[in-house]
Amino acid sequence: MEHYVTLFDSLFLPQGLALHKSMERHVGDYTLWILCVDADAYEVLTRLDLPRVRLLKLSRLETPELLAVKPGRGKGEYCWTLTPFAPRFVFEADAEVSRVTYIDADIWFRKNPAPIFREFDSSGKHALITDHSYAPEYDQSATSGQYCVQFMTFTRDDGEVVRKWWEERCIEWCFARFEEGKFGDQKYLDDWPTRFERLVHVLEHQEWTLAPWNATRYPYSQAIFYHFHGLRITGGHRVDFGAYGLPAPLIENIYEPYVDDLRNSIDILNELGIVVRPQIMKPSGIELTRRFLSGIYRHFRHFHNLNFRKY
Repeated sequence: MEHYVTLFDSLFLPQGLALHKSMERHVGDYTLWILCVDADAYEVLTRLDLPRVRLLKLSRLETPELLAVKPGRGKGEYCWTLTPFAPRFVFEADAEVSRVTYIDADIWFRKNPAPIFREFDSSGKHALITDHSYAPEYDQSATSGQYCVQFMTFTRDDGEVVRKWWEERCIEWCFARFEEGKFGDQKYLDDWPTRFERLVHVLEHQEWTLAPWNATRYPYSQAIFYHFHGLRITGGHRVDFGAYGLPAPLIENIYEPYVDDLRNSIDILNELGIVVRPQIMKPSGIELTRRFLSGIYRHFRHFHNLNFRKY
């Protein structure tokens, strides 16, 4: 069994439920640990009692180091700061877990990720990271980093060397700006293949991990998972697909099925009396920073009507 951990607050419950739905379809035997960033997310997920899910309540786990930096960081920045802690919390909660894979809440599986783990196992290493593998027109390596914090595996033994180093760096600095070679939690990964050469494996099959920044580079059919970076539920019963140019086949075969899962997730939440709030009315500070630093704010806007039964 593989153990996964993700984190989100109540605002991102639709994406979290869509992630779980995709795992139920494709991942097989697994446990998904969810680090609930706020009390509402914990309460709702407790009521839903999802199969193969174990909940972690952030307020019970925050370390003195986290609490010390929390007041000086924005909501998104604090979530980035939490990312290296998430596998640690799983290891501490269950002594039998030998490795944990962190996944972003806006990932959606299309296939079983077993091939990723087979490649990782064959490498003989203890931490796995994935390359952004940018399409040339969206290359943001200089400011956002070569590697993506989206799907990262750490073993309990030597993988902890890498994770602890990352945890310490994120406590020191983790902000939504490019500064002295750093950006959020992500630029720290840039030198891992050399800093931790014996320990870190970079996934070779880049076509397995697709996202809007490389959607024009690889056929969507090759994706094991798709990362819906920048997609947000807006007011007016719509989904904003983000600022990237997206091929029409990708919208039809990846984005529209994902929207169906979001719609189903919101229906489930509405049946519990949960009002789903718009996730964005205008680009967040973090998103604007990413767009303008990378030069990709090119007015590609794709909106999709949700047409919920209740909203």
